[in-house]
Amino acid sequence: MKRKLNILIACEESQACCRAFRAMGHNAFSCDLFDCSGTIFGTDIADPHPEWHFNHDVTTVLNKTDLTLQNGEQAIVEGDWDIMIGHPPCTFLAVSGAKWMYHPDDKDLPVEKRRPHPHFPTRKQDQEDGAKFFMFLASANVKRIAIENPVGVMSSRWRKPDQSIQPYMFGDPYSKNTCLWLKNLRPLHPSKETDDHGERIYFGSGKSQPKWYSDGLTKTKTKEERQKWRSKTFPNIARAIAQQWTIQIAAEENLLDEDEWNVLGYDYLELLDKMTGGIRYTSVKVDSLIEKKRFPIRFKKELLDEIEKREQALIKYWEDNHETENLH
Repeated sequence: MKRKLNILIACEESQACCRAFRAMGHNAFSCDLFDCSGTIFGTDIADPHPEWHFNHDVTTVLNKTDLTLQNGEQAIVEGDWDIMIGHPPCTFLAVSGAKWMYHPDDKDLPVEKRRPHPHFPTRKQDQEDGAKFFMFLASANVKRIAIENPVGVMSSRWRKPDQSIQPYMFGDPYSKNTCLWLKNLRPLHPSKETDDHGERIYFGSGKSQPKWYSDGLTKTKTKEERQKWRSKTFPNIARAIAQQWTIQIAAEENLLDEDEWNVLGYDYLELLDKMTGGIRYTSVKVDSLIEKKRFPIRFKKELLDEIEKREQALIKYWEDNHETENLH
């Protein structure tokens, strides 16, 4: 590639996506009000990089008025952010938390007549604040944006997500339905998919949940630790995000040299659009006509196999030529 990409991962203390983009050789940074933990999901390994992490308000990172890193040094970001991936807190936005919104004795009353939950009297305002921050990230002045969250209220308050993904689609043996809202990005496609969807815990009621999610109760001590546990990005989702969107941006911006184009194929974007339906949204404004156009849930196997083969060939080419370590 002809240059490194400037990548910002908002609300990420684990640095999963940041590390994945750094492994591709890019100028990637994470940002969170917490210090970076660098924890790797499913392991006891921590690999924090404070030299890649902003531990303060993302607002001043987006406009580059304060690029002070956790280690006290100043980050160097030449040019605009090429892409921002946001992981806004989902505690008050996810549908799984709806039961804590209203008083349990009022469940048969119309919503407008229900009282706040006695243990969480500020839940409604907390949700408003969460939705406002979600839209702040989605409206950021960055050309390409991906916002990640579970199924929640933003589907009705803003618009439906462009895509829902599962960890097993990318080789992680777990289940977690995750929504993506995209701007100037094509949807992710399965890469190294596994049939192993992970162990589940079954309850006497007949309901079940993934064991990794249940472990969040037994392996954490505080509410904050539990929230971090359940919000971490699975490593192969991070890998797919870094690999696929790096290649797409490089192709769009003509950042590939002739040898790289020969590996990827000059018709790569054409094939990708044929498989995915192309880019839907180019701005934050909701369009009723675009809303009628949905990405395919399943991609055609022959196209998927061809695109995955080309992408992995380019990644191997970069690795063999040490391009991911030091982009020229």
